[in-house]
Amino acid sequence: MQYGGALLSVALITLFLEPFRETINTTTIALAFLLSILFIATFLGRNPALLASTAAMLCFNYFFIPPVRTWTIADPQNLIAWAAFLITAITAGEISAYAKRRAEEAERQKREIERLYEELKTAFAKASEAEGLRQSEKLKSALLDAVTHDLRTPLTSIKVLATTLLESEGGRRTIELDSDSKYEFLETIVTETNRLNQFIEGMVELAKIEAGSLGLRRGWDEVPEIIEAALTRAEKLLQNRHILLKLEENLPLVQVDSKSLAEVVYTLLDNAAKYSPDGSNIEITAHNTGQDTIEISVADEGEGVPAEWREKIFDKFFRIEETTKSAKKPKGMGLGLAIAKGIIEAHGGKIRATDNTNGKGAKFVLTVPIGDE
Repeated sequence: MQYGGALLSVALITLFLEPFRETINTTTIALAFLLSILFIATFLGRNPALLASTAAMLCFNYFFIPPVRTWTIADPQNLIAWAAFLITAITAGEISAYAKRRAEEAERQKREIERLYEELKTAFAKASEAEGLRQSEKLKSALLDAVTHDLRTPLTSIKVLATTLLESEGGRRTIELDSDSKYEFLETIVTETNRLNQFIEGMVELAKIEAGSLGLRRGWDEVPEIIEAALTRAEKLLQNRHILLKLEENLPLVQVDSKSLAEVVYTLLDNAAKYSPDGSNIEITAHNTGQDTIEISVADEGEGVPAEWREKIFDKFFRIEETTKSAKKPKGMGLGLAIAKGIIEAHGGKIRATDNTNGKGAKFVLTVPIGDE
């Protein structure tokens, strides 16, 4: 089919030009044949182009080079022209066919790349899905552990204490309790109830953060007042620590939700108290970075946070006490720092953990934008 098309093309050109051989010079005729050979090479391939070159050469010689309708070439110049035509026709056909082959090869490579890309995309999608499932299972496990640790444990304590109080009252009196013991039991029930309430509030706060509905109420406030509010709330926690305040003078007002920011500072103070020994220092600093942000830090003299945990500690339900070597195992829900991070990022700021500047303990640093003037 391809070879027949090549010969037909040469035949049609010959039939069309033969009546005009007296008025058209041989150069024009040769160019017409060359043009057809280029098209044949481009669309039909190299071998049909070579066949067309041979047929065009014979037709050119027989019908257009004097003496016509013979295979003889009378003028030596026509012999040179005939040879040049033949070489040019073959070379042009080869070049055109080569270009076509390269184009086809490029197209094949393109299709292969697209196929590999689709496979790779599918593989990534499957890997992402698997990672998502893995993270989901990890989160479920962490949530189950948190619920077990932070709901069942205080509920068990409350139930045991309440049952003991009931048994000491009424007509049963199977257990005798003095007033001090009863007060201690009731105080523990309140403490455990507060712990449950904190867990639920933390979960609600985290859900708001993740849903993007935290609802910050921004206003212009003074950084020292925000820190003072956090210190007042944490007064009981810090009664066995030495508080060092290093606040830069003339700090600018910040446009923040002061209650939420004070909550973050309180969380950092709570952590500092949990993971540092009695009698140690807790240092609070605040200064203007000169880049339209205020930096606040809380540093303790505890064991510090190893480098490999400094990002994980801001994950939900991550409990540093599970890996710490300290005999002191503070209770925690693994929500405080996750909430703190969410609040700071909602303000357009950042929070990070690093080493204390004195080489002992941990230092938490947060930055918040000063706000629009």
